[in-house]
Order: sequence, then C-alpha cells, then structure tokens
Amino acid sequence: MESDSFVREYLLLGLGFDRLEEGFVDAYTGDPALRRQVENAPKPDPRDLARTAANLRAELPSAGLSEERTRFLDVHLRALECSGRKFAGDDVGFVDEVEAYFDVRIERGDEEQYREAHRKMDAVLPGPGPLAERIRIHRAKDAIPADRLQECVDAFSSALRDLVRQHYALPESEVVEYEVVGDKPWSGFNYYLGDYRSKVAINSDLEQHMANLPRLIAHESYPGHHTEHCRKEAGLVGAGQLEQTLFVVNTPQCLMAEGLADLALEAIVGSDWGLWAQEIYADLGLRFDGEQAQRLSGASGQLLGVRQDAAMMLHDEGRSHDDVAAFLQRWSLSTPERARQSLRFLSSPLWRAYTSTYVEGYRLLGGWLAEVPVGAERSERFRRLLDEPLVPSVLRAGEGYLTAGG
Repeated sequence: MESDSFVREYLLLGLGFDRLEEGFVDAYTGDPALRRQVENAPKPDPRDLARTAANLRAELPSAGLSEERTRFLDVHLRALECSGRKFAGDDVGFVDEVEAYFDVRIERGDEEQYREAHRKMDAVLPGPGPLAERIRIHRAKDAIPADRLQECVDAFSSALRDLVRQHYALPESEVVEYEVVGDKPWSGFNYYLGDYRSKVAINSDLEQHMANLPRLIAHESYPGHHTEHCRKEAGLVGAGQLEQTLFVVNTPQCLMAEGLADLALEAIVGSDWGLWAQEIYADLGLRFDGEQAQRLSGASGQLLGVRQDAAMMLHDEGRSHDDVAAFLQRWSLSTPERARQSLRFLSSPLWRAYTSTYVEGYRLLGGWLAEVPVGAERSERFRRLLDEPLVPSVLRAGEGYLTAGG
C-alpha cells in the first residue's frame, strides 16, 4: 500500500470510532469528504475496527513512510486496536489498557511522597485545625468572583499570547474564543477547529481560582493545546503529514499533548509564574500572593499520582466508589464535592484511563525537559514538543529525530 493510501485508511479508521462514541475524535482538520464518507456509511462493528487497526499495523513497515511517521502511526494503531477491543466488550486489564493507549506502563504511587507533600503544604499554610480545612479556606479566598472571570481570562490569554509570540512563531490569523459552560467532567477543554482557530470552554460548575487560572489558560491556549495544534498544522500538515489532521482520545498523542500543556506555564513564564501573575491581577484590582501560590503549587505537585492511584483502585483493584472518593479526599485534600467530580471523570467509559495522560505526561515530558538547562536549550526542547510527532517511547529511550518529510 502506498503511503498516501495508508494514511487515508488510518484517517478513515480513526474517524470510524466517532460513530461508536461521539467525542472520540477530539479534532479533525483534514479532507471533509473523508468525514462525510464515514458519516454516510453504516455504523461500524468495533471488532472490524480492531481488526483493521491490527492489519494496518502489520502493513506499516512496507508503507514507505519515514522513521518518525512510522513510529507515530505504529503506537497509534496499537491504541486504536485496543479501543476497538474495548468497544467490542473484551476484558482488558486497566494497566494493560493504559499501556496500549498511551505507550506507558503505570504503577501505584508512594504514599510517603503524599505525606511529604502534606508536610510542605502545612508549612505554607500554617495554623490551627486540619490541613484540609485550611486548604478549603485558602481556596475560598482564592476563588475568582464569577463576574470577574471573563475579564481575568482575557487578561491572561492576552499576556500569554504576547509571550508565546516572542518565542514561538504563530500564524497571524490564529485566534482563541472562550466560553463558559456547565455540566462537564473537566475544568477546561480546547476544541481545535482548524485553520488556526480554537474554542476553549471553561467549566462554571467548578470554582475557578486565581492560582489556577494562569495555568488553565496556558494549558488550553498559549503555549499549550492551541499553540501546539497551530504549529503542527502549519508545519507537519503543511509538509504533507496528513495523519496529523486527526486527533483522537486514548492515544499517545493525548499523553504528549497533556504533558506539554501541563508544563506550558513554567515553559513560557518561568519558575516565578506566581509573581508574574500577581502583577496582572494587581492591574485588575485583585489581590494575589504569587510567592505563596508558587510554594503551594510546588508542594502539591507531589500529589500528582493520587488521581492515577484512584483510577487503579477503581478499575484494577475493584474498590468501591466510596473507598475511592475517601482516598481522593484524604490525599488530594479535596472537598467531598470535588472528589465526586473527579470520580465522575474516572468513571466515564471514554475518559476512565485518561487521567494517566496528565500524570505520566507531566512526569515524562518534565523529566525530558529537565535534562537540559533552563534557557535556550530548554526552550528548544519545548519547541520540539510543539512541532514534532514525538511519542513517549522515543523520549524514554533518550532518542529524538528532527522533523522531516517522507
């Protein structure tokens, strides 16, 4: 099979999954005729999709594609084969499911690290009463008034966009529109529409906090998801790598994208992001202790694995929802309501494994970036994450390839 025909079959395969579960295709910016072809065809059998993925993977070495494209398609076809089997009702162990989807092998975290995180957080927020209650009071004070949220979103989006444009070229026509929504299992979501346009939805059901909003905007827009989509559309898709017009959930693409986005704020602003944010809030007439926010964020970062542990408890160990909610409340110091919101995400058939993209993505990409000094080398590595079709196993092996056609 010629390379163009092979990529076309890959795109048809991925688009087919959206007929089984709407939202499986997170973004598609390719030939609309392919999408119409899938939409006008009978609903596919998930076993046929799994079989097609396996057959394409077997044919991949002879498709005449470059090494980077072959590596990318190989792990994505493995992920789609697993998704087909899951939709067909096969019993796939949770750890194996995560590995097939995201090209990583997960394990339970170390609760001693979580205790250490609590000790550090206690030092940042000293005082009487349980730490969880002090955290709750702190978060309440940190909440952004609902009538100021849009103003704050616009301010940080503009400031981050200016910074990104100083370091990484963006198409002149790129734009992000923001909207507030409700009844969603996530805090924010980027809908990439193609042609360098994104719509970012922010969940009004969850209080938005001053300490988190800069990270949220960096994650979804600049230099996170929107920036990555724009640069890959201009670069890879422009060079003929049409497989990059498709972005589907539960694939290594997601782990790379979420890891990049979670590292986006520090990558573009630096370690003093809190002090930077403090000045922007001051211009808006809002008081924000940036240094305290930085210290608290650094301490709570050691709790990263709690959500993944909760997913493993739920799906790998068969623990009850009540047990998992209690675990989340204990270690993440969250309210019962927020723990249940997290549990909703972890329980979703489509999203249940997805929490690993944040946990393992942050660890893997953060470790890879930290191998080089802050400055030009670190900035160059982040650019490669924005521009190249890298996959987790490449970073783990200490490999890397420069973008080329083929």
